[in-house]
Amino acid sequence: MFELLGNGIATLMDLKYLVPLVIGTFIGVIGGALPGITITMTIIVVLPFTFGLEPLQGLAAMIGVYVGGETGGLITSCLLGIPGKPSSVATMFDGFPMSRRGEPGRAVWLGVYASLIGGLLGAVVLVASTGPLARLALEFGPWEYFSLFILALSMVAGLVESSMVKGLIAGGLGLVVTVLGNDPVMGKERLTLGITTLEGGIPFLPVLIGTFAFAQIMSDIEKLGSEQQLQTEAAQKLNLAVSHVKVIWEILTRPFVLLWASFIGLVVGVLPAIGGSAANMLAYDQAKKFSKTPEQFGKGAPEGIIASEASNNANVAGSLVTIMAFGIPGDAVTAVMLGALTIHGIQSGPLFVTQNGPLAYGMFAAYILAHPVVLMILAVLMRWMIRIVTVPKSVLFPMVLVLCVIGAYALGNTMSSVWILLVFGVFGYVMVKLGFPLAPFILGVILGDQIEINMIRALMTDPDPMQFFLRPISGVLLLASVLSVAAAIWQHMRQQRRGGNLPQEADADF
Repeated sequence: MFELLGNGIATLMDLKYLVPLVIGTFIGVIGGALPGITITMTIIVVLPFTFGLEPLQGLAAMIGVYVGGETGGLITSCLLGIPGKPSSVATMFDGFPMSRRGEPGRAVWLGVYASLIGGLLGAVVLVASTGPLARLALEFGPWEYFSLFILALSMVAGLVESSMVKGLIAGGLGLVVTVLGNDPVMGKERLTLGITTLEGGIPFLPVLIGTFAFAQIMSDIEKLGSEQQLQTEAAQKLNLAVSHVKVIWEILTRPFVLLWASFIGLVVGVLPAIGGSAANMLAYDQAKKFSKTPEQFGKGAPEGIIASEASNNANVAGSLVTIMAFGIPGDAVTAVMLGALTIHGIQSGPLFVTQNGPLAYGMFAAYILAHPVVLMILAVLMRWMIRIVTVPKSVLFPMVLVLCVIGAYALGNTMSSVWILLVFGVFGYVMVKLGFPLAPFILGVILGDQIEINMIRALMTDPDPMQFFLRPISGVLLLASVLSVAAAIWQHMRQQRRGGNLPQEADADF
């Protein structure tokens, strides 16, 4: 394993692969720092430029975007009080107060170094656990995969918004999208309405691009106004001088917070489709509960910054474990990576590591190397990068939208993908306006085909439906699905009794 990882790192040090990694990481840092430009939107913009690259080159660039975006989001959270991305919301709770009391450098670099350490801790688990989990997945038959996908679909019900009913409806709508087109067994048309374009089904990536990017852009356009002026004024007053040795020592003297937050990020990342926002909020909550001075949280407590940022980058490792071991996207970013693998004719899942060893360990190496690359980028360019947040959104958003359209067209060189992007962009915007979460909808689109295909395969192998419950792994996964929904119901009822709502941020990055 270590020899293969060493070979992967040696491969990534070749300029052929290192340059895409560095460029992707830089773009990720910028995209993460810009409020409203999420990591998902950034990686969607980068995706079309990877089509002509080798698989490892393209994936290295996207992993760089992922890691860089998770770290870059803390810049505006700490310095301007505006989360660069949804999974940096909890970072803002203590990062911005620390900056306002005259320690912006300390706030930013606490987050950067916590992200670096948490991410590298996650790398240990990523390399060590992907293979064993993949071997476990080899024991899966269609019954187990069906149950696993059901579990993945059930998890987001209680984490997305205050209305679980809307979450379930959104998931159901996503499943309906996968029904459009030809039956996977008999090849009969379903719900095509006589539209030729729908006969082959609806491609996933234009739906993803339209639903997230267009909906996000339209939502942010509504908020254009004085916010940009406030950002510009705040950016002019920042002094980021800091003692890096003291900051690192401050983190290392809080090992429990660092390790526990990283563990939470990993676990949440492995669980399909929950996302970095949930990890960020949960780690912050745990840090506050275990703190001897919880009253300091929200006033610039370093533990709050350390916990939220360590969990973010560890969450990336967990999401990569899920896609590489099971072929299930851990979040929206890995969903795009899954699409990129498919475009290159590579099947992720239990056999991915054994059949594509150099590529798999190249991805491990890209994840590991992306962290020091982020550190170098921020060390050199931090003082100039903060000026980027003053770019008017009225200039930024049209550019992003054009790149999204180009990306959708490049998928098949047909206008049908562009029309699908437009239709689902409007659809996603309407969902957001009506309070429907996007996470279960996209997850339904991603998993719908696999749920149907594995159910059909299982019933064709053995028509007894009780096998879904009698096979040990399948039965445990279905039981976990029921418990997940029950926990969500209990959580919502408890929130209603307290007169509050679940944090809506948990859905925003998926």
